[in-house]
Amino acid sequence: MVRRTMRGFWRGVALLSIAWNGPATALEQARPSNPAPEWALLVSPYAWGASLKGKGSLAGISTSIDVPFSDILDELDLAVMGNAEVTNGRFGFYLDGQYVETSQSKHLLAHRISLGVATTRLSAGAFFKLYETELGGTTVFGRPRTLSFEPTAGVRWTRLSGHVGLAGLGFGKASGWYDPFVGLRINADLTDRWNLLAEADAGGTGTSQYSFHAQAYLGYRTLLLGRETTLRAGYRAIYQNYTADDFTGRNRFRWDVTQHGPAVGLTMRF
Repeated sequence: MVRRTMRGFWRGVALLSIAWNGPATALEQARPSNPAPEWALLVSPYAWGASLKGKGSLAGISTSIDVPFSDILDELDLAVMGNAEVTNGRFGFYLDGQYVETSQSKHLLAHRISLGVATTRLSAGAFFKLYETELGGTTVFGRPRTLSFEPTAGVRWTRLSGHVGLAGLGFGKASGWYDPFVGLRINADLTDRWNLLAEADAGGTGTSQYSFHAQAYLGYRTLLLGRETTLRAGYRAIYQNYTADDFTGRNRFRWDVTQHGPAVGLTMRF
């Protein structure tokens, strides 16, 4: 009888405790202590006003390259650029791509010469949050303001192709290569709306093939089409050195060029 009475007493204490603390506390007690991180898709279209400077060789013919963005814009046919990232806040994966087509035509005596160039660059990588500290306060999206450091690793594929046409005849040449890379991303919430994102990496496979890439953006958080969006403006640069011979050993290809310029875009969260 005493045992039953004591069981009833403790049962009543438990019910009284739940009623006193309210339903929210009861729900919190039912939740797991470490909830699974939430995955998100970040889509970032952008435009890069890049100039080219360096040296190049194609089919054994070498030339200096110094092309301002204004000249590229005059000859631009198509440009598609963007970045997609999947992350749970702790680690993630991303794919960055650029495809640019340019064309121009010249007249040599009574003949018209056409030249078309296409550049494709794809970078795929992974990252994880090595260090993060809170800066105090929250962003306009309700998350804590933080400073974080994220190591990255991946591979970059570049393909350059050219086509020359003369008097109804034409020939083309293309070369492509891969650069594995490692790097670091820094993300800092300056205020509830302003954000700074910087990234740098280095890659390659040897003395005849290596690359350096860096970019930095100032971002402003807002809502666009009802989605969390960060508008970005910054600067981006990539240096690539790649040298190769074709199967004959005579037609040498060399791309020793820095591509750099301002970039603007946005990041939308899904």
